[in-house]
Amino acid sequence: MKLPSPVQWIEVQRKRGHELCLMLDTFDQKPVLKALLNGRAHDRYSSLYSQTPIAELASIGPFLIVLDSGDTQPLTELLNSPERHWGWLVSIAAQDFAALVQHWRERILVGQRPDQGIYRFHDNRVLGRALPFLSPEALPAYMGPAISLCYWQGEHWLSADNPTPGQHPLPEQPQWLQVPLPPEQRARIRETNAHRFLLAHHQVAYLQLAEHRDPFAWLRQQREKAEGWGWHAPRQLELLLASSLSTPEFEMPVQWHPRPYEEPSEHFERVYQDAKLLQGKGAA
Repeated sequence: MKLPSPVQWIEVQRKRGHELCLMLDTFDQKPVLKALLNGRAHDRYSSLYSQTPIAELASIGPFLIVLDSGDTQPLTELLNSPERHWGWLVSIAAQDFAALVQHWRERILVGQRPDQGIYRFHDNRVLGRALPFLSPEALPAYMGPAISLCYWQGEHWLSADNPTPGQHPLPEQPQWLQVPLPPEQRARIRETNAHRFLLAHHQVAYLQLAEHRDPFAWLRQQREKAEGWGWHAPRQLELLLASSLSTPEFEMPVQWHPRPYEEPSEHFERVYQDAKLLQGKGAA
């Protein structure tokens, strides 16, 4: 449903006795996060990546925060700048915060090892593409304990109501993972995930790169190179990035470029084994 203002949605949810929560993408919102967590009881917020296989990214991952009456200033700041894509709002029953945290933790990782990826449900653009795509039968498994959602669509605010709020099992083939992505959006998501991977695992080398190159332009070039090679899995892009950062020129050595008639999987395995061997020699 189209909303004239998110304030209207907030007022309706509170009148109905629902608790309001903020799904916050903390990556570019550290001051807001600090303001919201200051003095807040530990059971009123949660870092969603903690207690998951990607717990090392918890400090830069999304937070789910129960909003109180004293949160007017930081909340107003967010509502006045939806173009910053900071996340979205959700209403729940008073006792359902822990259930909502668990619900989204079960939906963070997609795919199978070793090619798992992160599902960026905290991004309002991801949410905004999924909700119209889902059938009414698939909505409860996606929204879980959420009673209603409020999010910025890109041009206006929208709300979505859950027909049956509660705890629902994760489907074997979630419908929301079948939403087609525009190529440019898919590219941006890969670059954002790559940026966060490098900050978490190769921060020193990445900062050295930033002294000589525009890191985002470099990431785009490396992502385009990986796609040109047929390297589409997250671990393949991560290998290209890590190998490139280890050289003075910040580019993968020429001997690791694809050979004529070499299949992408064969190319990746060759580079992976060579890099593993070099790493072992460096540690010796």
